[in-house]
Amino acid sequence: MRVFLETDRLVLRPFTEADADHLLALDSDPDVMRFINGGRPTSREVIQAQTLPGFLRAYPCFGTRGYWAAEEKTSGTFLGWFEFRPLDDHSPAVVELGYRLNRAAWGSGYATEGSRALIRKGFTDLGVGRVTANTMTVNARSRRVMEKAGLSFVRNFTGDWPDAIEGSEHGEVEYEITRTEWEQRKEKSVVQLEVQRFRSERAARPQPIHHS
Repeated sequence: MRVFLETDRLVLRPFTEADADHLLALDSDPDVMRFINGGRPTSREVIQAQTLPGFLRAYPCFGTRGYWAAEEKTSGTFLGWFEFRPLDDHSPAVVELGYRLNRAAWGSGYATEGSRALIRKGFTDLGVGRVTANTMTVNARSRRVMEKAGLSFVRNFTGDWPDAIEGSEHGEVEYEITRTEWEQRKEKSVVQLEVQRFRSERAARPQPIHHS
């Protein structure tokens, strides 16, 4: 199967019809769905009629999908999915980042690793100008991922929740990073690495012997 993106530990590939069972298991975990709908499982009918068709569609401005199945590289285990979807079908200017991983994959850095790789690909290969992401204000785990991926807090806002769930009264938060910010941080990191390398090399040089 064609691979969209690889990291040290992840493979991101297009979804297929055969992923219905993977998605059903993912969306049946109340902990996974806690900040989505309060923990209610998604039915197979909804997965097949709504979720999977949405994951299978392509976006004209990318010429490819906006949702990607995430697998552990060495084992091929399905871990969940990443979203990197243009908000305008015909423009890559603004892209929404998202992720939903199995509970067993939490705490291993997969969400941060996949997010960073998608952001890099967006800014270097796909013509993206800004990446945005949002979550519930009380979803501390997801907010930490956004921050580790390089996004910065933008605003609090009140979303349109069809049904109130625990924590929704606190609203939502938006984070973002622009291509300019990403490039500046990348340049700064390169400079810092060069400084560290110079210091290491200098420390490794033989020190002159001074005689009294």
